[in-house]
Amino acid sequence: MNLYEKTIHSTSIYQGAIIDLEVHDVELPDGKTSKRELVYHNGAVAVCAVTPENKVLLVKQFRKPAEKPLLEIPAGKLEIDEVRTEAAKRELEEETGYIAEELELITEMYGSPGFSNEKISIYLAKDLKVGQMNLDDDEFIELEQYSLLEIKDMLKNKQFEDAKTIIALQYLLLNYNDYK
Repeated sequence: MNLYEKTIHSTSIYQGAIIDLEVHDVELPDGKTSKRELVYHNGAVAVCAVTPENKVLLVKQFRKPAEKPLLEIPAGKLEIDEVRTEAAKRELEEETGYIAEELELITEMYGSPGFSNEKISIYLAKDLKVGQMNLDDDEFIELEQYSLLEIKDMLKNKQFEDAKTIIALQYLLLNYNDYK
């Protein structure tokens, strides 16, 4: 079966600094039509970082859509034409003060493909060196460090609500012996 939806018409609703919004009229595989509301985003990167002391770096920050602070792995949006690995290194240092010489790609994922094209590249960083934290003017973050045992308990107790963080931490725990 052909699952492709052909766009018949699109209307731009909003063009912002981070996202663009469009409404598309689409032809469905059975020939009927429907509407799709789409969010376009340049993409993002996230880093699961483990210090030389085997502590996992997490950041706590207020997330307006959730209306509360969330505990997450360091992450941020891509600038236009930015190389993903360079963005990941930049975000890690800005938010944690640590520098990663090497990154391993864990996965690339769509967080909400039902309405957004945002692709997030998730990396693992180890062999970290201390750099300098350099937050954006509108960014307020608390840096926290947890042992792998604490991370395991936190996952078990459902203390994480962010998908990229859950994926990265589960990957880390499943593969940790490979990274000692």
